[in-house]
Amino acid sequence: MLQPQWQISPLQEIPTWFIEAIRFYTPGSNGKHAAQILWQRGIREHQQLIEFLDPNAYRPTSPFAFGQEMKRAIQRLLNAREKGEKVTIWGDFDADGITATSVLWEGLGEFFTQHQQLSYYIPNRLTESHGLNCAGIDKLAASGTKLIVTCDTGSTNLNEIIYANQLGIDIIITDHHTLPEERPPVISIINPRYFAESHPLFHLSGVAVAYKLVEALYQTFPDIPQQPIEELLDLVAIGLIADLVQLSGDCRYLAQKGIQKLQQRSSSDRNQKPTRPGVTFLLEFCQKNGDRPTDISFGLGPRINAVSRIHGEASFCVELLTSRDAKRCKQLAEAAELANTRRKALQKDVIEQVKKQLSRIDLSTTSVIVLEDSQWQSGVLGLVAGQIAQEYNRPTILLSVAEDEERETGIWGRSRKSEVGSRKSESRGDGGISEMGKKLPNPQSPIPNPKSKIARGSARSANNINLYELVESQAHLLHRFGGHPFAAGLSLLAENIPLFREAIDCQLRQKYTNLALKQPIIQADLIVTVSELGKSLFRELKLIEPCGMGNLSPKLLIKNCWFENVRHQNTQDFRGEKIPYIKTTFKIWDDSSKNGFPGMWWGHYKDEIPLERRCDAIVELDFNTYEKCYEVRLIDIRPSIPLTEFISNFVEDSLFDRRNSQNSCELRIPNLPFKPIEDCPTSWNEIQKEYRIAIAQKEKLALAYQAPQPIDPHRIWQQLIGIAKYLNRTGKTITLKQLQDKLELSDRTLALGLEALSQLGFKCQKHDGFVQIHYCYSEISQEMKMTINRFIEAVREEQFQRQYFSQIQLSTLQENLTCY
Repeated sequence: MLQPQWQISPLQEIPTWFIEAIRFYTPGSNGKHAAQILWQRGIREHQQLIEFLDPNAYRPTSPFAFGQEMKRAIQRLLNAREKGEKVTIWGDFDADGITATSVLWEGLGEFFTQHQQLSYYIPNRLTESHGLNCAGIDKLAASGTKLIVTCDTGSTNLNEIIYANQLGIDIIITDHHTLPEERPPVISIINPRYFAESHPLFHLSGVAVAYKLVEALYQTFPDIPQQPIEELLDLVAIGLIADLVQLSGDCRYLAQKGIQKLQQRSSSDRNQKPTRPGVTFLLEFCQKNGDRPTDISFGLGPRINAVSRIHGEASFCVELLTSRDAKRCKQLAEAAELANTRRKALQKDVIEQVKKQLSRIDLSTTSVIVLEDSQWQSGVLGLVAGQIAQEYNRPTILLSVAEDEERETGIWGRSRKSEVGSRKSESRGDGGISEMGKKLPNPQSPIPNPKSKIARGSARSANNINLYELVESQAHLLHRFGGHPFAAGLSLLAENIPLFREAIDCQLRQKYTNLALKQPIIQADLIVTVSELGKSLFRELKLIEPCGMGNLSPKLLIKNCWFENVRHQNTQDFRGEKIPYIKTTFKIWDDSSKNGFPGMWWGHYKDEIPLERRCDAIVELDFNTYEKCYEVRLIDIRPSIPLTEFISNFVEDSLFDRRNSQNSCELRIPNLPFKPIEDCPTSWNEIQKEYRIAIAQKEKLALAYQAPQPIDPHRIWQQLIGIAKYLNRTGKTITLKQLQDKLELSDRTLALGLEALSQLGFKCQKHDGFVQIHYCYSEISQEMKMTINRFIEAVREEQFQRQYFSQIQLSTLQENLTCY
């Protein structure tokens, strides 16, 4: 297991006005700690700071920013309401999908009679997996459904959508996962992935997209709803935070407003009948108040997710979140709590079994961990894979080989008998990070017969390795797969596991070399003493919440400390029964205070804390609602070392400017190992990844790219059409990399260009990094024009970013990289 390297962000000079602005929101504290962290993270403009701190100062984006897609959805819902057609919400079984279904159930329920004209359908995690499936569509058709509104799913279920249309069912998709190569034949697809990454709606989760649809209905027909739309915001916050999306733009705004609503409900519940009793009971079970994002990420979210992990069926979670029947909700909350207890025990068991297997593997020759066991519960594999990937700093794929073939093959419904629905059902793993399904590009991909054993499982990434690309590279071995760069779900014939393991390990070594497998990094934001821990610092750091991707929880470094009163114990469930899930409690001391400060360390034993020597510790400051006290949550610990020995995230002269160099001699940096960046970046994420790897390897980073020569995006579109016509005429193929280099486009923008070609009538077939293009006549439609415009806007955005990174001053670039 690789021990993480520690880094500490450098102290920077903060303008007085910036600190004063923060003090306004934290009376009684000096604001310097929060100011330091926010400044390091790039919050430096006055209006930007105020909008970050105060959701009432933020101007949320209109739901009609989705354009014609939103307008078509509203019109189709209006037609269904006027005609009395039955509408069914097709949701998903993770926390984002459950809350999205609940938002549509309550929101659309203001326009359609629940249980009569409006119903919902949640697939079974164990027997159906994610996404639309033909068997479920058959059930809805038999019940009279004429319109399906998906949430948190559906974008890539092309064949299932066609099948639904053949049965006379229209579909509106609300989703946030990666887009298909071609627009699906639906009434509307409301998906923020069509926006540029800088758009304030780009990072919306499934529940937030569902909320935007309801918001558009409320704005279009304001006189119909009886319940204010703000009543849905607590559900939105639960789904947003549980789904681990980047909390920026409208995501942060909705999470902030939702937590406020959750806190209002919690505080009023003591004096009156709770308006959302299911949430109230869940908060009681996890001993939380609902006023912190961690109450969701460590409390509500895991309990909602646990139901499908353990039972498969999770439909009752919608009732749990939306019913006003307190007695019924208490029963359902107890069931969710017991499922979470069972999940903890299973997760601990599987982790121990995985580590036992790893002890027999030579990790020095293993780049990707791929393990299987027929006894592993598939519902917890995503969680375990994520923990193993983090601890061992390698992409991890865990598979459960099914003994019950009927259960595994039964998920396909009609798809085994028909081309409609074949091999496109969504498979996103089971880790709560949901994604799209993937069409297998090879028509000869293995389709199991009823006697074949199928291995199903989850994959999690580490060290910014694009896990989805790695899995996709072995699509010819897979039954199905789906995911995104950090998480994926997959299934394959059990007999193919050895070949898959060897091939994917080889692929990673070829693509990333050993740079990607070095020590993980823990970034500390501040150095504090024990005497500074407590209410004042907690109130300051609370301004940074809600935390998540893109805005991590502040990590505090305590130097030269020691521990006392260290003990570990099993946790207990709500009935007082022990759960085999360990936590260690302690008091942390240093020379700044005469009193120790309480803390805890989840999943670790007391023997892991040294008692006879001084240590350095990285912690997060928290408030224990149950004990009514402030405490620290230990992240990592090691023997104390001088501060000068820390690997700083700011290294003097760590960047060298060799932009626009005319020959290789100008790139030479005497006596220093350096890593050149030869392609002009198109995002901060892109250059930040290279920077962190270089610093971790104690290398210098050389900006070695040329200033881009902007070309009219319309001309690039014409060049793409010209290439497509040439390939169609000659029957030749071209690699995606060649296309990218020729047109100077990123993966994402090229994908938009190929989608636009498909709209124009070109059939683009991709396989193993190659693309072949054939032309079929197609009339120009409004949808086609929109797709082409999206491509052109994406090209324009990329060109703007390249110009920015070619002109930005080196000092400004260095400064931003230390806080990004």
